[in-house]
Amino acid sequence: MKIIFSVLLLLVTQLCSAQVDLLKVASTKASTLLFSSTTNDEVGKGLREALIVGADKATDSASAKDGFYANKVIRIPFPAEAEKMKNILQKAGMQSQITDFEKSINSAAELATKQVLVIFVDAITNMSIQDALQILKGENTAATSYLRKQTNAQLYNKIKPITKKAIQQVEVTKYWIPLVKTYNSIPFTKAVNPDLEDYVTNKTIEGIFVLIANQEKEIRNNPKARTSALLQKVFK
Repeated sequence: MKIIFSVLLLLVTQLCSAQVDLLKVASTKASTLLFSSTTNDEVGKGLREALIVGADKATDSASAKDGFYANKVIRIPFPAEAEKMKNILQKAGMQSQITDFEKSINSAAELATKQVLVIFVDAITNMSIQDALQILKGENTAATSYLRKQTNAQLYNKIKPITKKAIQQVEVTKYWIPLVKTYNSIPFTKAVNPDLEDYVTNKTIEGIFVLIANQEKEIRNNPKARTSALLQKVFK
């Protein structure tokens, strides 16, 4: 009797195990079928569309009036290496001049951003299918990371001369030089004079990619942000 019971128990265990294995196989096949229903070409086109949408919205938002300054997420602050200078000048009653300076460097960033969308479009257009497949399977900001890797140096070279011109246009130095002179004239302080063109250029690039990353996360996680049939299919 014990032998019969043991045999039955073994059979039941094996049957349950087989059913679990079948369920796993079925689940794997279903997932494969679901993914394969979207062709590689569609994945490539969908990722390109998502990135172009993200880059377009990001540059449009950042280049608007107060696009940087009014957005606390990307607002360009007083240069970190001059933070001590800022604190001392605030105590000296120069807060309004500091605010004017911060507004001016953000205005320079807004002007520079107007001319960079074409760089993004070129990089996105040249994205390979293999890159697109890896990005689709990647993290929430995988496409943004790819785009930054492909365009960062080109963006810097494009934006820096624009920033230089924008700094002159919005009279950044008009606000900056008096601050520096006032601070550097204070006894026992270490003279400061950060490279504003380099600082604003890097902060502009950083801010644009923050906005692109936000757009990518929105498309990946919010069905309502998938504004075309292709985006809905690729990011389902």
